[in-house]
Amino acid sequence: MSKSMNVLALVRDDHRFIFLYDDNSVETMLTTLSQYASDPEMEFTWYDAAMLAQRVRRMLEQQQFEEQMEDFPHAF
Repeated sequence: MSKSMNVLALVRDDHRFIFLYDDNSVETMLTTLSQYASDPEMEFTWYDAAMLAQRVRRMLEQQQFEEQMEDFPHAF
């Protein structure tokens, strides 16, 4: 897996949630989203958590696909 920094952001009304995580911290990122959603003092809903978790998983799948394609021999 590459060692890139990922940015995940949600802007809703006056609220801005910006998350930075590397490729080795995906599980921690998903856990953080759940923790934020379960905190009644935060303006972060379970819908927000689900939507952002889906983005994290899609980005991970895309990165894995791109890495597999790099290893695939190309014929010209």
